[in-house]
Amino acid sequence: VQLQASGGGLVQAGGSLRLSCAASGRIYNLNDMAWYRQTPGKERALVAQISRGGSSNYADSVKGRFTISRDNAKKSVYLQMNNLKPEDTAFYYCNADLCYDEYDTIQCVKNYWGQGTQVTVSS
Repeated sequence: VQLQASGGGLVQAGGSLRLSCAASGRIYNLNDMAWYRQTPGKERALVAQISRGGSSNYADSVKGRFTISRDNAKKSVYLQMNNLKPEDTAFYYCNADLCYDEYDTIQCVKNYWGQGTQVTVSS
């Protein structure tokens, strides 16, 4: 099972980026999905979270600028980031509560982490 993140890069302040994260492997079920971010020397922090049904919540620092969405058929979660600020610079990780089929046995994992993608916002 993998969570593959993409879409990071370098952008000027005020610009936009769209992050994507696709789950692959023998996924049985994807429940809550989320994006976290981390900068050197700091703990990983929640950016946005979305339930299977589409309910979402956001860190105060990104409300009104970021939008999380998901496509259950594509087993993917997205993060549209607008009006980016230098303080948004971080390594962004996707995360999911998921169940997968391992040797015909369903295993469920909370907080399954994908590899991250770097977002750098220049001033």
